[in-house]
Amino acid sequence: MNVGKPVLQLETYFLFPFAIDKEVVASAHRDFWPPLRSWIDGLDDWLRSENCATDSPIRTRLGGWRRASYSEFDLDSRAYQDMVFFHPFVRRVYFDTKCGDQATLIRVYEMMLPQTLPLLWTAEDVRGRSCAVPVTDLRLFLFANGIGILSIGVRRSDCTVREALWMNEMMRKVYPTSGRQRREGRIPALSKLTVGDELLTEETFESGAIVQFRPPLSRVIQSLLYFLHYETFEYEQIFDERMIPYSFLCLDPEFGPPEKVEALFSRLLYVDRDGEGFRYDPAFTREQMRQHVYTRWAQEGTFYGFTRYSNVTLSLGQKDRGLHLAQEGNLIQRMFDGRYYLMAIVALFYRATLLDFAESLALVSRRLYENLSVGRLERQNVEIAMDLRNEFLNFSNYWHFDELANKDEEIEHFQLQCRAYRVEELHLQIERELANMNATLNEYNQQRSTEAVNRLAMLSMIFGAGAVLTGFFGMNFGHMFERYFFKPESDTITVHLGAVALVTFITLSIILLGVYLVAVNWRDYRFILRTNSKPTKRHRWFSLRLGG
Repeated sequence: MNVGKPVLQLETYFLFPFAIDKEVVASAHRDFWPPLRSWIDGLDDWLRSENCATDSPIRTRLGGWRRASYSEFDLDSRAYQDMVFFHPFVRRVYFDTKCGDQATLIRVYEMMLPQTLPLLWTAEDVRGRSCAVPVTDLRLFLFANGIGILSIGVRRSDCTVREALWMNEMMRKVYPTSGRQRREGRIPALSKLTVGDELLTEETFESGAIVQFRPPLSRVIQSLLYFLHYETFEYEQIFDERMIPYSFLCLDPEFGPPEKVEALFSRLLYVDRDGEGFRYDPAFTREQMRQHVYTRWAQEGTFYGFTRYSNVTLSLGQKDRGLHLAQEGNLIQRMFDGRYYLMAIVALFYRATLLDFAESLALVSRRLYENLSVGRLERQNVEIAMDLRNEFLNFSNYWHFDELANKDEEIEHFQLQCRAYRVEELHLQIERELANMNATLNEYNQQRSTEAVNRLAMLSMIFGAGAVLTGFFGMNFGHMFERYFFKPESDTITVHLGAVALVTFITLSIILLGVYLVAVNWRDYRFILRTNSKPTKRHRWFSLRLGG
């Protein structure tokens, strides 16, 4: 399979989704997030600030992350060609544009690459295998809900299948699952970024430990996310030890028969290394590929594949495709770099957000369980649960679309990726869990409200009885009643004083009982006594993951 160099071009974007603990970051940088300022509005000022990791070699050498909003929209502009295939409502939500006062909930940044010497990404293993590829694209997507996606684009030409598959499989690793992986050459023993002879960052994976449930993330990733501090738990990876390779592979048209192409595509799709035939049982692999491969253009030598950990485009040669002329550029690559790339980002954002919701929901449920087990539900936990429900409502109504574009090819393409990510199943599951949690909180609050109403009813009856007693004694009775209670004489003074003492005792008892019931149940009544219209002080600096 590996005679010559049949790979005309390999282009891969390694996608790394992560979740920012907004509360931890905002509490450490309060100058950029004063009260009532949203997370998304403070990002630009924060990333431009001088105290944002000024000692980072990546930032010093490359200039750091800069806002990359779309600003030109003529026919030949990238913005026009990227946006035109999507529904208008998708353009307004998922495109960071400079269009007047339009407020978007996404920020896109890019890092300018050196013009003279290339930025090289090198990987080596303990068995002497290695590759060095130029980094062609560095992009960062930050969303208002704290989800981020780091995109590292690399490109190489005229290589062998073995080299292409090894690069994709090795460079996606962001931490080892064991020391044995490194010793066996299944993870890089060295991963580094260089410009000429200048070393910007490197990772050897020689040691590491899990700290607070966080594995030892590659310093290559940490250096690119220099504005966040992994060691202080400002962010965490959402998936496992691998990034998502979003790859385009252009093969020599004379590569071989269809069976050979199919076997190669399966290894590319499942991110396996090179070998003879299929990596797994052929019948099993073909059955899996029927679910994961899009073959609308297979007769022209174009295949698309989607799994939970890869997104692959394979093309046989560069040629005219219908009215799309090869002299205008490779159509398949152009779609790969354009709308399909953006669809891959959106689908990955869906999965990352839903997995982050799953974690947050579990942590909130634990806090509520601890409260309910002792019969005292803290107001702060109720507010956190309400915020989580509102955040999910915003995701469902604002971010989440089953359909991004109108053409069948784009719809089917996107649906296959979402199906591989289990987006619909995760969305329904979290929706049910939130509904159950909401029902539990409503039942609890209804029970507490009923108890509060019953207490008030009891107090009303007791105070009402006192009012009746007072009214009774206030009636203008004469004869014996007046002589004993209102105008006592020497022989009735004892009865008079006893009645006064009894009425005083009853009155004080009623008042003290009312004070006691309100005091011991102050949590149920204090919020209704607020007279100001300002919002209550909430858990602005509370980290759900760190528990404070």
